[in-house]
Amino acid sequence: MDSDVPRPAYRRILLKLSGEALMGPAGYGIDTATLQAIAGQIKGIKELGVQTAIVLGGGNIFRGLNAVAQGMDRVTADGMGMLATVVNSLAMMDALEQMGVYTRVMSAIKMEAVAEPYIRRRAVRHMEKGRLVILAAGTGNPYFSTDTAASLRAMEIGAEIMIKATKVDGVYSADPMIHPDAVFYPRLSYMDVLTRELKVMDLTAISLLKDNGVKVQVININKPGMLRGAVLGQPVGTLIS
Repeated sequence: MDSDVPRPAYRRILLKLSGEALMGPAGYGIDTATLQAIAGQIKGIKELGVQTAIVLGGGNIFRGLNAVAQGMDRVTADGMGMLATVVNSLAMMDALEQMGVYTRVMSAIKMEAVAEPYIRRRAVRHMEKGRLVILAAGTGNPYFSTDTAASLRAMEIGAEIMIKATKVDGVYSADPMIHPDAVFYPRLSYMDVLTRELKVMDLTAISLLKDNGVKVQVININKPGMLRGAVLGQPVGTLIS
């Protein structure tokens, strides 16, 4: 690594991106400008030499729990949600490869025409060879959120930290979009999140991370520099450890 390139704080990370992060101002689907802006930030951390895996949600296309609330079978709805994450993963792959970032999409649901099957050792090998890996289709099973899938994959690939990219600056006592007086937390413990029932991610995901000692940093992906700052170990967003 060149001496003028900052030294990252982590060798290997997992970035969890919500599907909503790709919507931009559109309110649905994938906004091209937003997708390219996020891909540009990801390219920036790859250039620091960080081995990177990404898990994308699918809520910009389909939300399984919303469909269940309207009477759809949960297993069917979750299957549709997992397929939505594949759509987002392919879009992110295309954006990154147009920027010259070698990328592989690996799916927990077999669909060899568009993605490699997820095999843990192969995913790790891709990263060791400098490729960015996008892990699609959740765990391949219903009843598990993409946050839980991201937590599981972070542990499987040996990520030192999971960076959860959101639309707010970190974790607050309440939704800051609705409650302007919400308190911002720069640091939290796993137990703080569990006992206060803070809406960072579902309890299964945070329990998995706690049991295996994987840190979580919650950042605002819409603020340029926050993702890079997190990778460099700077005090941006909220650190959960």
